[in-house]
Amino acid sequence: MSDMITADLVDLDLSADTKEAAARALAQRMVALGRVTDLEGFLADVAAREAQMPTGLDGGIGIPHCRSEHVTEPTLAFGRSAAGVDFGAADGPADLIFLIAAPAGADDAHLTILSSLARQLMNAEFTAALRSAGDAAAAAALIRGEEPAPAEDAPGETGDTGETEDTGETGAVSAAASAETAPGSTGQDSGGPARPFRIVAVTSCPTGIAHTYMAAESLENAGREEGVEVVVETQGSAGFTRLDPAVIAAADGVILAHDVAVREKDRFAGKPTVDTGVKAAINRPGELIGEVRDKAARGEVTAAAADGPAGSGGATPVERGGESGEGYGTKLRKWLMSGVSYMVPFVAAGGLLIALGFAIGGYEINKAPSVMDHFVWTQADSWAALLFQIGGVAFAFLVPVLAGYIAYGMADRPGLVPGFVGGSIALTINAGFLGGLAAGLISGAVVLAIQRVPIPKALRGIMPVVVIPLVSAAVVGFLMFVVIGKPIASAQEGMTDWLNGLSGANAVLLGALLGLMMCFDLGGPVNKVAYTFATAGIAVASPSDSAMKIMAAVMAAGMVPPLAMALATTVRGRLFNAAERENGKAAWVLGASFISEGAIPFAAADPLRVIPSSMVGGAVTGALSMAFGATLRAPHGGIFVVPLIGNPLLYLVAIAAGVCVTTALVIVLKGLRKPVTGTSAQGPGGGADPSAPTPGAKQPVAA
Repeated sequence: MSDMITADLVDLDLSADTKEAAARALAQRMVALGRVTDLEGFLADVAAREAQMPTGLDGGIGIPHCRSEHVTEPTLAFGRSAAGVDFGAADGPADLIFLIAAPAGADDAHLTILSSLARQLMNAEFTAALRSAGDAAAAAALIRGEEPAPAEDAPGETGDTGETEDTGETGAVSAAASAETAPGSTGQDSGGPARPFRIVAVTSCPTGIAHTYMAAESLENAGREEGVEVVVETQGSAGFTRLDPAVIAAADGVILAHDVAVREKDRFAGKPTVDTGVKAAINRPGELIGEVRDKAARGEVTAAAADGPAGSGGATPVERGGESGEGYGTKLRKWLMSGVSYMVPFVAAGGLLIALGFAIGGYEINKAPSVMDHFVWTQADSWAALLFQIGGVAFAFLVPVLAGYIAYGMADRPGLVPGFVGGSIALTINAGFLGGLAAGLISGAVVLAIQRVPIPKALRGIMPVVVIPLVSAAVVGFLMFVVIGKPIASAQEGMTDWLNGLSGANAVLLGALLGLMMCFDLGGPVNKVAYTFATAGIAVASPSDSAMKIMAAVMAAGMVPPLAMALATTVRGRLFNAAERENGKAAWVLGASFISEGAIPFAAADPLRVIPSSMVGGAVTGALSMAFGATLRAPHGGIFVVPLIGNPLLYLVAIAAGVCVTTALVIVLKGLRKPVTGTSAQGPGGGADPSAPTPGAKQPVAA
């Protein structure tokens, strides 16, 4: 198997001035060696990972990385920038840039090597050696570990053994041995020799390749400096080795540094706990250790942890504020989006199945008898009824799933039982989508309130499996049936009647508003609000005509931005640089598939021209779709579900009109811009012919 990094994957004079351009330059080297099969697709995966959390680290390091189906084998490219590239680190630009590419199904051995590099990057002597490397071959050899590791503890050596978690296991053995010498000790010895303060930690990041292991190394190094025993469980892509229960029992505190849910979090219940983001463990590990020691000194156990597994050791990822100190409004949005993200697949599956049932058997298929009682293999109507009834079953989960996972976002697993119960009650009392929202929020709040009640240690074991499900389900059920269910059901009925009554100018205005929202942030929160509003309307077995018109308008408007950018790059390519013209080719397919994110590269490069133009075109399409009375039962599919659309020809006319409007506006606005003096190239947003781009010109975000 070829080396993960070779001299051909090293650029010691990286000239890029943006993180997008740096990633592109290094990715092109991977493409040249056949390590990446689709440059734009891979860069889209890199950009998606970067959008989750900046990959810049203190100390002048940028480590963009992702898992991608466009990667043929685990690969690492390295670039050294004299000017520095901003990857979002607090201390400024990065001069050492590592692009890590892992296949979607990478094996553990290769991921272990990648994690080993991540640990090495926390070693100042290793990074100093890279900064002084005289040629590409020497830098590649250093990264491969073919030269003696410069650090005293040689963190890379541990990772190279093939078991990333060995560091944790070694520490676990040491800590367990210490635990045996001081059984039952909690950090304040009542006799005998003093022992160091003990901390167990878990680190995890969305990709599980780099930050997970860098955070672990950072915490371990800080622990050694402060005389604290730190044993880390890295929950990365290569799997994880669970901490020994004896080590956890002997620990005086817990650090959970994560940006995805910690697996088996209940193991750390009843300990002083600091719950934060993974980058905090990389950038300020000493502070986190200090926070844990302070909590232990005060005897402070988090309320959720005090309730044992029910609390899962602290706030959930969407509840905690993280480093940025999120406000309640931000948390509320995350809670709601948690429920929506789990609900949408049910909407897609159920909606498309029902739409196919209608397409095959006609709109009377909803009156067909159960396929369990009557199914003929050779009759199309039987197959249509089967699809329709399966889709109906999928739809029956929508509101319970919405409510259950809103509660999960607030209170972790203990919120699931009352959330699902409350969502099911919302269906029973015809409170619908609004009832599901209310049930989810109430369930999460009830569980959090229960977790704040001091519980004797003897009862903590039964809290998560008996007490919390019983009490929370009873409270939520009472509130939904007796207190708030009827008013919410009335509100749901009123909203449904209002939608059914929309006609003429009111319907057109609603379509324009939804079109504006769909094109405002191209897959962001505002876009998702409009999409969720539409899918909620059709998430019933027999949606109203108005609800299907809204769904049609929303999907049509969402298709406009990428299609318009594709058309603009075709008819006036000189206004766009080479990278944008390439992105324009992919935007045809993305737009036709109702993937609004296909316009993100253009919006990121020139937001003041692209976004307003897209919003105008989206509003035109949404308004025309409503005016034409187009209907849609499927929640997704783009051009591929046009046969399932009511008034399909006029629907296509509405999309074409919006695309033409957006294209014309973008071309006009870009054409008004002053050309760049002395060159025929143009940076982001266009200008003259970009066939000879200015050295170091900023490149758009790849999508």
